[in-house]
Amino acid sequence: MSLAIDPSSLVAFLVDLLNTPSPTGYHREAMAFCRERFTALAGVEASFTRKGALMLRIPGEDAAPPPVGITAHADTLGLMVREIKSNGRLAIHRIGGLLLHGAESENVTIRTADDRCYRGTFALNNTSVHVNKEAATSERTDRTMEVRIDERVSSKADVEALGIQVGDFIFLDPRVEVTASGFIKSRFLDDKASVAAIYGALSALNHAGMKPKRTVLALISNYEEVGHGGAADWPAELDELLSIDMGVVGDGHNGDEFSVSLCTADGGGPYHFDMIQKAARAGGA
Repeated sequence: MSLAIDPSSLVAFLVDLLNTPSPTGYHREAMAFCRERFTALAGVEASFTRKGALMLRIPGEDAAPPPVGITAHADTLGLMVREIKSNGRLAIHRIGGLLLHGAESENVTIRTADDRCYRGTFALNNTSVHVNKEAATSERTDRTMEVRIDERVSSKADVEALGIQVGDFIFLDPRVEVTASGFIKSRFLDDKASVAAIYGALSALNHAGMKPKRTVLALISNYEEVGHGGAADWPAELDELLSIDMGVVGDGHNGDEFSVSLCTADGGGPYHFDMIQKAARAGGA
């Protein structure tokens, strides 16, 4: 039987995951969603690591060779409440390397410790151009940006009465859109698109009634954006590990939005030469 990816189920999975907030440190709904969807595929076993990541095991046709691994991350950039200001607004703490210019004026949801949700807006502290003549040129930093809550609050006590505390998570609206031409536009395609790619591949195997030749372990990581996500929780006998993440697109790089990029090196140095060549051959490069 031929092996084919079903685009409609892959996109549906991706849209649902994109609409499930999961900034690093807050992952319970996203991981529960992934577990439910992956374990609906025949033969996929799932367990949570002590860090809360999702480890999937897909038994292979031949159980003798050591397993191979694949990983992508479901955690995203985001914000937290750093301080409740005296005027009832929220100072923010960045999770990961969120570009504040790109998030300015975004609608947000503040999630309290007891699961209450409030809407708000992420904006410059003194944003009105009618008052602040330097609004366009002011530096956007953690200290100059804030969240304004969509409630009648004007003091720290007003905000605390809502149940909002320092350390609460702030979810940026993802603004997911699937265009008529097939483009998917959203925040946090890094790296939820890669999680969806793993789902699409396993779903194709499942629908074809096939197994991988070797046992595969797939880790859906939840701490990548802060630097300690995908390198933990692997068994000692793992033979090789393929990490799937966003492809760099920009000046000085060969990547584009329509291709898979093979990363030969990053700021820490080169990757494994033989494995890169193996991946290139598998992809027809």
